[in-house]
Amino acid sequence: MKLRTLLAATALGALMAAPALAQQLSVKIGVLNDRSGLYSDITGEGSVIAARLAVEDFKAAEKGLKVEIVSADHQNKPDVGSTIARQWYDQDGVDVIMDVPTSSVALAINQITREKNKIHINSGAASSDLTGKACSPNTVHWTYDTYALAQGTGGAMVKAGGDSWFFLTADYAFGHALERDTAAVVTKAGGKVLGAVRTPFPGTDFSSFLLQAQASKAKVVGLANAGGDTINSIKQAGEFGIVAGGQKLGGLLVFINDVHALGLQTAQGLVLTESFYWDLNDQTRAWSDRYAKLAGGKKPSMIQAGVYAGLLHYLKAVEATKGKDPAAVMAKMKEMPTDDPLFGKGSVRADGRKMHDMYLFEVKKPSESKGPWDYYKQVAMLKADEAFKPLSESECPLVKK
Repeated sequence: MKLRTLLAATALGALMAAPALAQQLSVKIGVLNDRSGLYSDITGEGSVIAARLAVEDFKAAEKGLKVEIVSADHQNKPDVGSTIARQWYDQDGVDVIMDVPTSSVALAINQITREKNKIHINSGAASSDLTGKACSPNTVHWTYDTYALAQGTGGAMVKAGGDSWFFLTADYAFGHALERDTAAVVTKAGGKVLGAVRTPFPGTDFSSFLLQAQASKAKVVGLANAGGDTINSIKQAGEFGIVAGGQKLGGLLVFINDVHALGLQTAQGLVLTESFYWDLNDQTRAWSDRYAKLAGGKKPSMIQAGVYAGLLHYLKAVEATKGKDPAAVMAKMKEMPTDDPLFGKGSVRADGRKMHDMYLFEVKKPSESKGPWDYYKQVAMLKADEAFKPLSESECPLVKK
């Protein structure tokens, strides 16, 4: 009798548990980025760590949500990224692709996501075209873009007297967009663009390009590049005595990881624009400490912070809609205010642009730093409406005129 009673109880328990299991929703997240090249430090495995922290903080398992995270290396190549995205969407059941640095890859993923009716939350790419002429009802652009970088760094340097520019531009979609948006800020303020050179992507030797910039006599050498390209450009500019000769370097996209690699002795005085810094407030410090313990002591880049915040907002929308239908979830993401410990309160606009404040920082002198990763002092804050392109100027077809 005892055995029968035990079997009956087990069967009853299984029946009672069945509805809960049947209601459990599975979501598969794909983190697609550079895991081996010049952007791996600012994205890479750190973005996967950030995604895991978002799932943990959302308490997905307690809410009946099974979240699986997969990752892959797109090698900064649109064809490689496109192949991975199609396989993820068509065969592997991925619902959302996160991160995707390298604008040429991001623009390709943006289109594929629309075709497959999935969701893309981009944190890594910079091109403002993602919410402009290439905007999609399936994409949210979270962390920053070339328009905001131009308004921040470009605008500040022109105001400080840097009214003539020469650009070193990474020869792909990101570099072109960053040069375009910064040149517009410079000329609108009455400055002049004296010239530009397109540099191979990725690059290692910038000597001939820096010599052209030096010969131009421009007050500002605008670095329309990122990651390893920026690090190499700044190091080689130092070797040629460009800053010592009176020209200023405009690092139009500089990450804290780049400053860490350069060291304060080399990077001091750089003016840069970011949407996140680990030492902004108590919440950013607490989260960044958790992240650092999982990331070998490294502090997070703004891209990695954006992966966390973007995924957190997506999971809230899934919970609110009780499903993962892309149209319903995207509508909810745009309807609900955003609120997270890293970017604070914000919103997602009709064009997919995530709205939050941006910060203008100056890199500290070695004597000003209190220790590792204490690199920035805040110069100014740009309100979201100042930082990002107004909807009235948008080329996005989703925006009602």
